[in-house]
Amino acid sequence: MNATQLIKMANQIGAFFASQPDPAQARSEFAHHLRRQWDPQMRTALYAHLDAHGGEGLSEFALQALQGLREQIEPQVA
Repeated sequence: MNATQLIKMANQIGAFFASQPDPAQARSEFAHHLRRQWDPQMRTALYAHLDAHGGEGLSEFALQALQGLREQIEPQVA
């Protein structure tokens, strides 16, 4: 899956969670969703894009959640 598809998906998921009244809880639930539902390779590829391109194309909500909750989302290297 390429970065464009991952960004689109992250933004769609982010839009859903961003509609919740508590922004901190919404970011946490977004992180939990990606951790539980996305394949580790997908999360790794999204973080590679974030590191290489500063998150270009990501919504403000998704970008903040990905940066602020990276340790909860990014796959752990063994």
